[in-house]
Amino acid sequence: MCVGMFMAILDVQVVATSLPTIQASLHIAPAQMSWIQTTYLIAEVIAIPLTGFLTRLLSMRWLFVLAISSFVASSIACAASQSFFALIASRAIQGFSGGTLIPSVFSAVFVLFPGHRQAAATTIAGVLAVLAPTVGPVVGGWITQSYSWHWLFLINVVPGILAAAGVATYLPKTKGDPASARELDVAALLLMAIGLAALEIGLKQAPENGWMSGVVVSLLGLAAIAGTGFLWRTLRASHPLVDLTTFADRSFAVGCTLSFVLGIGLFGSVYLMPVFLALVRGYGSLEIGRIMLVTGTAQLATAPVAVILERRIGAKALTAFGFLLFGLGLGMSAFQGENADAATMFWPQVVRGVAIMFCLLPPTRLALGQLPADRVPGASGLFNLMRNLGGAIGLALIDTVIYGRAPVHARALAASLAAGDPAAAAVLGIPAGLLANRAPGPVDPATYALLAPMIEKASLAEAINEAWGLVAILTMLVIIVIPVALRDAPARPANEEPIA
Repeated sequence: MCVGMFMAILDVQVVATSLPTIQASLHIAPAQMSWIQTTYLIAEVIAIPLTGFLTRLLSMRWLFVLAISSFVASSIACAASQSFFALIASRAIQGFSGGTLIPSVFSAVFVLFPGHRQAAATTIAGVLAVLAPTVGPVVGGWITQSYSWHWLFLINVVPGILAAAGVATYLPKTKGDPASARELDVAALLLMAIGLAALEIGLKQAPENGWMSGVVVSLLGLAAIAGTGFLWRTLRASHPLVDLTTFADRSFAVGCTLSFVLGIGLFGSVYLMPVFLALVRGYGSLEIGRIMLVTGTAQLATAPVAVILERRIGAKALTAFGFLLFGLGLGMSAFQGENADAATMFWPQVVRGVAIMFCLLPPTRLALGQLPADRVPGASGLFNLMRNLGGAIGLALIDTVIYGRAPVHARALAASLAAGDPAAAAVLGIPAGLLANRAPGPVDPATYALLAPMIEKASLAEAINEAWGLVAILTMLVIIVIPVALRDAPARPANEEPIA
């Protein structure tokens, strides 16, 4: 099951590194290129909260087999695509299939494993969940440079078949409840799908078009209306599509809040490093991936320690430690200069890599460990949905900071250069004497054309630092909600009836 989840998460990152190659091969318009990713993410975010319903309908075993089989088939279809629309249709199926794999794994941890083994199982799932975005760039860059973009999808085939066969063979052979299909609230499903899709697209468009632009306001308004309608129908339904009453459990609500903020930090850090290394330093995807492997290595090294400490220290204390340390690692990157390299980024990555397991393992137990087994699949869907939504909102905020603040820094830097400020010259690496010998006033067009690329990179680096700082502050602030949790979650008894 973990192999299938790893493939679903990895797929997003490996494709992201090769979008220009796919665009050129299929003759896709530049404005349409981002839809290759957006379509996958929209389908995924719609599927995640449906995991509980689909588990009741099919059973955990057959849901996973069907999902991984569909993921493999759609991966083959993506590789065989000869047009933009064929690729988009295949990505939608792939995203929906992948969306059910992630919460299924985390629900299996608390449904299939006895209490004393849940920490180790959660750690394995957690390591793979956060390792995939880290190794994605280097895997995607290597495949694209060594083979072709088609293999970005075809690498899913053999592991997917083996995962489907293993789950079909070894998971408990329990039956689903086909009668629950008659209880499906189609109106609630449509409202949820419309709301989540509009929110995802609105957040994607906001940094580019402006938060108050007509299209963004309309999309976010549609998301709010559809979301309100979904809440109204779901809370009144006798057989709700998604069990929102789970949020009444304070520990689960706190766990979801932590998952939301972890999404901001996790997705944000995996996004900010490639942006800086590509746009400021000019590195290629393969070199970027190699630099980012430090985080993954630190995660793997910390995982056994996290399991041991999780058994001896309360979930609340470990969670607070994890988010404080993660915030520190994010904040360390907020002070890097435009010439920052692998050595400069080493220790911030190590700190974040060590912290991530403490931000994932204890909150997962806090949210899911104390729930009855029959509520875990639906709760796992909500828990994972919150992390994805946090990531989507976090990326929108990050892009707003970067592309909103970079022009401000550029104008300020240009004005300082015109005034002969030696500090501004030092930022760009220009000898101060060159400014001292020129006449006061605006920089002449020829000189500005020469300095413009340096000004652009320096201002972009400063804006990226501000984005790092914002993410670090949000990560540390979430600690205030931890005491609200009712208690450190106990392990579920090993003899509780599974629902797989």
